[in-house]
Amino acid sequence: MTARKNVHNTHMTGQLRLLHGAVLDIVGMMNGPQRDEAMIRAAGIRLDRALFPLLVLIERFGPIGVVELADRVGRDHTTVSRQLAKLEGLDLIERRSGAADRRVREAVIRPAGKAMTDRIDEARERILSAGFAGWPQEDLDALVRLLPKFAQAMRDGLPGGNPDQRDDNR
Repeated sequence: MTARKNVHNTHMTGQLRLLHGAVLDIVGMMNGPQRDEAMIRAAGIRLDRALFPLLVLIERFGPIGVVELADRVGRDHTTVSRQLAKLEGLDLIERRSGAADRRVREAVIRPAGKAMTDRIDEARERILSAGFAGWPQEDLDALVRLLPKFAQAMRDGLPGGNPDQRDDNR
């Protein structure tokens, strides 16, 4: 039984190493300034590259506090706060007091910001559709089914991984 368990553990270790490598590849691409520039061009919008991921995250997860947003993009919260002021000045977002805690400032998307993220979504769909063109439908279906499950497992299983379980005004 011990030999069988060790074989299973070795197999699992190899699978996790491959999975980790794939996640690092994805994160590297997602964090790359070239990807943001390409998406901005494909969407036909005018937006500072540094503001791009913030706008997208606010549309997806808003209302969202500045500290949680900063955590999601790996930036200092003071930097993100200044960048939110720029987005607000462009009338793409609005900052307001939080519903749960009035001391917390949350960012929410405005109609002009939603129109911009709709164009980004259209560009992303065109780009991803081309990338998945050679995939069998069942592989794409499996990825769509399993990736959110993996993301949830990561949020639930890592210390500090689930923002909903934090109690620090995020």
